[in-house]
Amino acid sequence: MRTAAEQHRHRGAVSVPRSLDGVDQAIIEALQKNGREPFRRIAADVGVSEATIRARYARLCQDDILQVTAVTNPLGVGFDAQAMVGIRTAGAPGPIADEIARWDEAGYVVVTAGQFDILVELVCADRRQLLELTNRIRALGGVVSTESFLYLELWKQLYDWGARAQSGLRVEAG
Repeated sequence: MRTAAEQHRHRGAVSVPRSLDGVDQAIIEALQKNGREPFRRIAADVGVSEATIRARYARLCQDDILQVTAVTNPLGVGFDAQAMVGIRTAGAPGPIADEIARWDEAGYVVVTAGQFDILVELVCADRRQLLELTNRIRALGGVVSTESFLYLELWKQLYDWGARAQSGLRVEAG
Protein backbone atom coordinates (compact mmCIF):
# COMPACT_ATOMS: atom_id res chain seq x y z
CA MET A 1 0.00 0.00 0.00
CA ARG A 2 1.26 3.48 -0.88
CA THR A 3 1.05 6.29 1.65
CA ALA A 4 -1.23 9.24 0.89
CA ALA A 5 1.80 11.35 -0.11
CA GLU A 6 3.06 8.62 -2.44
CA GLN A 7 -0.39 8.27 -3.98
CA HIS A 8 -0.53 12.02 -4.59
CA ARG A 9 2.91 11.99 -6.23
CA HIS A 10 2.04 8.87 -8.24
CA ARG A 11 -1.26 10.21 -9.56
CA GLY A 12 -1.29 9.46 -13.24
CA ALA A 13 -2.32 6.90 -15.78
CA VAL A 14 -4.66 4.14 -14.68
CA SER A 15 -2.36 1.20 -13.98
CA VAL A 16 -4.75 -1.51 -15.14
CA PRO A 17 -7.74 -0.44 -17.23
CA ARG A 18 -10.90 -2.04 -15.96
CA SER A 19 -14.58 -1.64 -16.58
CA LEU A 20 -16.74 0.25 -14.13
CA ASP A 21 -20.13 -1.05 -13.10
CA GLY A 22 -23.14 1.02 -12.05
CA VAL A 23 -22.04 1.21 -8.41
CA ASP A 24 -18.58 2.52 -9.36
CA GLN A 25 -20.13 5.04 -11.73
CA ALA A 26 -22.62 6.23 -9.11
CA ILE A 27 -19.81 6.76 -6.57
CA ILE A 28 -17.75 8.77 -9.05
CA GLU A 29 -20.68 10.91 -10.15
CA ALA A 30 -21.84 11.60 -6.59
CA LEU A 31 -18.34 12.66 -5.50
CA GLN A 32 -17.89 14.83 -8.60
CA LYS A 33 -21.02 16.74 -7.60
CA ASN A 34 -19.98 16.94 -3.94
CA GLY A 35 -16.62 15.56 -2.80
CA ARG A 36 -17.91 15.54 0.79
CA GLU A 37 -21.04 13.49 0.08
CA PRO A 38 -21.43 10.99 2.94
CA PHE A 39 -20.92 7.35 1.94
CA ARG A 40 -24.14 6.61 3.84
CA ARG A 41 -26.14 8.85 1.49
CA ILE A 42 -24.44 7.45 -1.63
CA ALA A 43 -25.21 3.92 -0.39
CA ALA A 44 -28.88 4.81 0.15
CA ASP A 45 -29.14 6.39 -3.31
CA VAL A 46 -27.49 3.40 -5.00
CA GLY A 47 -29.21 0.74 -2.90
CA VAL A 48 -26.14 -0.97 -1.45
CA SER A 49 -24.50 -0.99 1.97
CA GLU A 50 -22.22 1.75 3.23
CA ALA A 51 -19.46 -0.88 3.58
CA THR A 52 -19.79 -1.62 -0.15
CA ILE A 53 -19.39 2.08 -0.96
CA ARG A 54 -16.32 2.34 1.31
CA ALA A 55 -14.69 -0.72 -0.26
CA ARG A 56 -15.45 0.43 -3.81
CA TYR A 57 -14.20 3.95 -3.05
CA ALA A 58 -10.93 2.54 -1.68
CA ARG A 59 -10.45 0.38 -4.77
CA LEU A 60 -11.19 3.26 -7.16
CA CYS A 61 -8.58 5.38 -5.35
CA GLN A 62 -6.02 2.57 -5.23
CA ASP A 63 -6.46 1.95 -8.98
CA ASP A 64 -5.86 5.68 -9.72
CA ILE A 65 -9.36 6.03 -11.17
CA LEU A 66 -10.63 8.42 -8.48
CA GLN A 67 -9.06 11.14 -6.39
CA VAL A 68 -11.13 13.43 -4.19
CA THR A 69 -9.41 16.74 -3.61
CA ALA A 70 -10.13 20.46 -3.31
CA VAL A 71 -9.83 22.10 -6.72
CA THR A 72 -8.56 25.66 -6.64
CA ASN A 73 -7.81 28.35 -9.17
CA PRO A 74 -4.00 28.60 -8.77
CA LEU A 75 -4.05 32.21 -9.94
CA GLY A 76 -6.59 32.98 -7.22
CA VAL A 77 -4.56 31.47 -4.36
CA GLY A 78 -1.31 33.32 -4.97
CA PHE A 79 0.47 31.49 -7.78
CA ASP A 80 1.41 34.26 -10.20
CA ALA A 81 2.33 32.18 -13.24
CA GLN A 82 0.49 29.28 -14.78
CA ALA A 83 1.09 28.03 -18.31
CA MET A 84 0.50 25.19 -20.70
CA VAL A 85 3.73 24.18 -22.42
CA GLY A 86 3.69 22.31 -25.70
CA ILE A 87 6.77 20.16 -26.24
CA ARG A 88 8.10 18.63 -29.46
CA THR A 89 10.44 15.66 -29.06
CA ALA A 90 13.01 14.03 -31.32
CA GLY A 91 12.01 10.51 -30.34
CA ALA A 92 9.51 8.74 -28.13
CA PRO A 93 7.88 11.24 -25.76
CA GLY A 94 7.40 8.75 -22.88
CA PRO A 95 10.77 9.18 -21.12
CA ILE A 96 10.47 12.98 -21.23
CA ALA A 97 6.87 12.86 -19.98
CA ASP A 98 7.99 10.52 -17.16
CA GLU A 99 10.69 12.95 -16.07
CA ILE A 100 8.46 16.04 -16.11
CA ALA A 101 5.66 14.17 -14.32
CA ARG A 102 7.98 13.86 -11.31
CA TRP A 103 8.18 17.65 -10.94
CA ASP A 104 5.93 19.16 -8.27
CA GLU A 105 5.14 22.16 -10.48
CA ALA A 106 3.78 19.97 -13.30
CA GLY A 107 0.13 19.40 -12.46
CA TYR A 108 -0.85 17.90 -15.80
CA VAL A 109 1.33 15.92 -18.21
CA VAL A 110 -0.14 14.26 -21.29
CA VAL A 111 1.33 12.64 -24.39
CA THR A 112 -0.59 13.86 -27.43
CA ALA A 113 -1.00 13.43 -31.16
CA GLY A 114 -0.75 16.55 -33.25
CA GLN A 115 1.48 19.60 -33.26
CA PHE A 116 3.00 18.79 -29.86
CA ASP A 117 4.17 15.45 -28.51
CA ILE A 118 3.61 16.43 -24.87
CA LEU A 119 1.48 19.05 -23.11
CA VAL A 120 2.47 20.12 -19.60
CA GLU A 121 0.60 22.45 -17.28
CA LEU A 122 2.96 24.29 -14.93
CA VAL A 123 1.86 26.15 -11.80
CA CYS A 124 4.54 28.52 -10.52
CA ALA A 125 4.99 31.13 -7.80
CA ASP A 126 6.09 33.73 -10.35
CA ARG A 127 7.30 34.21 -13.91
CA ARG A 128 10.94 33.74 -12.91
CA GLN A 129 10.14 30.21 -11.71
CA LEU A 130 8.17 29.60 -14.91
CA LEU A 131 11.21 30.66 -16.94
CA GLU A 132 13.46 28.34 -14.90
CA LEU A 133 11.11 25.41 -15.51
CA THR A 134 10.77 26.03 -19.22
CA ASN A 135 14.57 26.21 -19.44
CA ARG A 136 14.73 22.89 -17.52
CA ILE A 137 12.36 21.37 -20.07
CA ARG A 138 14.43 22.70 -22.99
CA ALA A 139 17.56 21.17 -21.44
CA LEU A 140 16.10 17.65 -21.33
CA GLY A 141 17.60 15.27 -23.87
CA GLY A 142 15.25 14.68 -26.78
CA VAL A 143 13.36 17.98 -26.48
CA VAL A 144 13.39 19.71 -29.88
CA SER A 145 11.30 22.79 -29.04
CA THR A 146 8.72 24.21 -26.66
CA GLU A 147 5.91 26.71 -26.92
CA SER A 148 4.45 28.27 -23.78
CA PHE A 149 0.90 29.53 -23.35
CA LEU A 150 0.79 31.80 -20.28
CA TYR A 151 -2.58 31.78 -18.52
CA LEU A 152 -3.92 35.29 -18.00
CA GLU A 153 -7.23 34.42 -16.36
CA LEU A 154 -9.06 31.19 -15.62
CA TRP A 155 -12.57 31.22 -17.11
CA LYS A 156 -13.69 27.65 -16.65
CA GLN A 157 -12.34 24.59 -14.84
CA LEU A 158 -14.68 21.66 -14.30
CA TYR A 159 -14.16 18.09 -13.18
CA ASP A 160 -17.73 16.85 -13.20
CA TRP A 161 -18.03 15.10 -16.54
CA GLY A 162 -19.29 11.90 -14.94
CA ALA A 163 -18.06 8.35 -15.10
CA ARG A 164 -19.26 7.65 -18.63
CA ALA A 165 -18.75 9.30 -21.97
CA GLN A 166 -22.49 8.82 -22.60
CA SER A 167 -23.51 11.04 -19.67
CA GLY A 168 -27.17 10.96 -20.67
CA LEU A 169 -27.43 7.26 -19.81
CA ARG A 170 -28.58 6.35 -16.33
CA VAL A 171 -26.99 3.14 -15.14
CA GLU A 172 -28.72 1.05 -12.54
CA ALA A 173 -26.62 -0.41 -9.75
CA GLY A 174 -26.19 -4.11 -10.21
